[in-house]
Amino acid sequence: MTDTTLLQSARELDAGDAIAGYRGQFDLPPGVIYLDGNSLGALPLRTAAHLGEVVRKQWGEGLIRSWNTADWVNLPQRVGGKIAPLIGAQPHEVIACDSTSVNLFKLIAAALQMRPGRKVVLSEPGNFPTDLYMIAGLEAQGLAERRLAERARLVDALDDDVALLMLTHVHYKTGEMFDMAALTKAAHEAGALVLWDLSHSTGAVPVQLNAAGADFAVGCGYKYLNGGPGAPAFAYAAERHHDTMGQPLTGWFGHAAPFAFEDDYRPAPGMERMLAGTPPVLGLSALEQGVELVAEIGMDRLVEKSRGLSEFLRRAIAHFAPDLPCISPADPAQRGSQLSFRHENAYALSQALIARGIIGDFRDPDILRLGLAPAYIRYEDCYRAAEALGEILQTGEWERDEFMQRAAVT
Repeated sequence: MTDTTLLQSARELDAGDAIAGYRGQFDLPPGVIYLDGNSLGALPLRTAAHLGEVVRKQWGEGLIRSWNTADWVNLPQRVGGKIAPLIGAQPHEVIACDSTSVNLFKLIAAALQMRPGRKVVLSEPGNFPTDLYMIAGLEAQGLAERRLAERARLVDALDDDVALLMLTHVHYKTGEMFDMAALTKAAHEAGALVLWDLSHSTGAVPVQLNAAGADFAVGCGYKYLNGGPGAPAFAYAAERHHDTMGQPLTGWFGHAAPFAFEDDYRPAPGMERMLAGTPPVLGLSALEQGVELVAEIGMDRLVEKSRGLSEFLRRAIAHFAPDLPCISPADPAQRGSQLSFRHENAYALSQALIARGIIGDFRDPDILRLGLAPAYIRYEDCYRAAEALGEILQTGEWERDEFMQRAAVT
């Protein structure tokens, strides 16, 4: 099925790629085309080396002294400060800690407390499950009321009962991107606060939280930031809220003086009050390396290549698999760094691709998702993936029994 013209185009684009050299800074298995960096980023070579140093020297030799000598105690602030420029925030407005789910809980609760008399948290059906589950958990405690509205009706649903509008900037299934500034403005006009989930945005698409007037945001560290499986997440709060926001998880590291060991809680100033338990040093150390690498490459170059890759892949799949519907927005400026396709046997398709060394993923019930991490994906990778997908569809290769059996993680 080789198309020499399309293949030559891919090779020319790779030859002119300004950030192609960074691919060599990732530990990518030979023969694998990795199109799942929107779920788990690849391993930066510098991370393995740095973690060895942290484990052997800082932990092994420094022992508990390393909280001071290696500055472990300030890792959440330091890593958060390095994430901040990637999302259009000031360094003191971001802190790296906990998981996305936990940070959602903290910030939803903080927003509800800041809007007394209002209990509604507004989101959309089909938002990422953990976002919706966190609202439901607060609702079960009598602290919140969940309201869902379709995208086209979100603004109409903003009434005097809404305390918080909570949305995922880039939709995890379709890749569709919200207009952050417009929706934030609409929420503020209705007297509501706004919380953005940036898990599928950070490190791949333009994000300008302060320019958009955002109140709060969360994001994970293991996708485009390449922080490793289960990497710590981050939380953002606009500076104007630092003196008034509360923290429902009043752990000792969010105390104004953790090592004073006082019986009564006093919140730390600024974002430090969003800390709870002891910082995970190994996870934060790994995340810091991924964040530094993304910052070194630069968001402008990453965004430019991301859009180029997705446009090329869309063209290639339209050529090799013309009957496979793409459900991601046609305009690359309105989608994240992924393309999603609908097929009734999308899981089997994803498994057939994986068997060929082309790793994408599946989202229930019928979505084949191909992520495009611009730091290490090549245009020829996109060509090879599209060519293989066309062959699998044409031959019915996906119908093999072993491709139908669902694994625990899809």
